[in-house]
Amino acid sequence: MFDKIRILLFSSLLVMSCTSQNSVKSQSIVSNGAEIQLVSDKFSFTEGPAADSFGNVYFTDQPNDKIYFWNWKTNKVEEFLDKTGRANGTYFDEKDNLITCSDESGEIWKINENGVAEILTTNFEGKRLNGPNDLWLDNEGGIYFTDPLYVRDYWKNFKQEIFDKNLYYRNSEGKITKLDTFTQPNGIVGSLKFKKLYVSDIDANKTYVYDIAGAGKLTNKKLFCNLGSDGMTLDNLGNLYITGNGVTVFNSQGEQIHHIAVPEKWTANVTFGGENFSTLFITASKSVYTLKMNVSKVK
Repeated sequence: MFDKIRILLFSSLLVMSCTSQNSVKSQSIVSNGAEIQLVSDKFSFTEGPAADSFGNVYFTDQPNDKIYFWNWKTNKVEEFLDKTGRANGTYFDEKDNLITCSDESGEIWKINENGVAEILTTNFEGKRLNGPNDLWLDNEGGIYFTDPLYVRDYWKNFKQEIFDKNLYYRNSEGKITKLDTFTQPNGIVGSLKFKKLYVSDIDANKTYVYDIAGAGKLTNKKLFCNLGSDGMTLDNLGNLYITGNGVTVFNSQGEQIHHIAVPEKWTANVTFGGENFSTLFITASKSVYTLKMNVSKVK
């Protein structure tokens, strides 16, 4: 969850363009006539949406330490799990286990369909992680994750042991490697199809893109845009969706092609779910929203 103290500061910056200052015409990514729809507004701060293999979207309410899921067939939200380790960002693995950044003790969890949790990661080289924030999984059983530092009032006896804010990779055997250091890394998303990984350095107001050269191997780091993001997703055309002041969409060249206004002070994260994974699911402050799209989830 993005530090609320900084929300107003970054909201004024998030309308900036990426590598091109001129927006290009939207490529009709939103379904004709579709409008953003409120699903529920009963939460404290929603984050970490991820779709299972059926298109149902799971998301977190970190201040209340809960995970919920949206059933797209009924358009209803139900509670999935209480006591989540203060889960933030999430992602599903190929077996429909929910992998969570549970930052209460600086951990990453794996939660099965019955809500049974297993702790995957607690430290890096014997030192407590600051607080894993967001993650993306590859097809090698590996986890790319960001580890910024947002000290929570619910952390007990926290003592910072790692003073860098890093991007890490956890391989299928559990070994963690530090890949890069940022001012405050936050949103992350990748694509097996395009072999790209995007990482937001939110306090620096920048997003970077890497080529994925193998499991945990990143090359050709480039500045994608002068814009940070809390959470991100990609569509099947390679467009990147950045959050903060609503949802801003950029094509793969870093040109802004669309902006989705969201009636909340802060938009934290987005993903694709629903039928054919063609509904954009948006977590924003106390609420969750949907929007029908002409594009869908990338593989």
